[in-house]
Amino acid sequence: MDIPDWFVWVGLGIIILQLLGLVPVTRRMRDPDSAVRSKERLDLLETIGCLLFFGGLLLSSAVAEPLVWLTPVGFVLMAATYVVKGIRLLRTRRSAARPEHTP
Repeated sequence: MDIPDWFVWVGLGIIILQLLGLVPVTRRMRDPDSAVRSKERLDLLETIGCLLFFGGLLLSSAVAEPLVWLTPVGFVLMAATYVVKGIRLLRTRRSAARPEHTP
């Protein structure tokens, strides 16, 4: 399969941006607040999933086709992270919408 050169460069650019995005995520994981660390763990999983997804696409199309298994693993990891983030968002919205009954 002949992949255009621009696709490889775009893929490499996306991977480099994701790797650069790991730096602030890992720094924020050292925060003493457990809520911030929990959010950053999900961001870390999302970034790793994205790296696996795009890395699998790029490696399977340009270098070694047997590495195609990285793509679905990254997609599943990203999807699971988005589901957990969505559930947490719904939970916080519902708890904020409930009126507190304090006498």
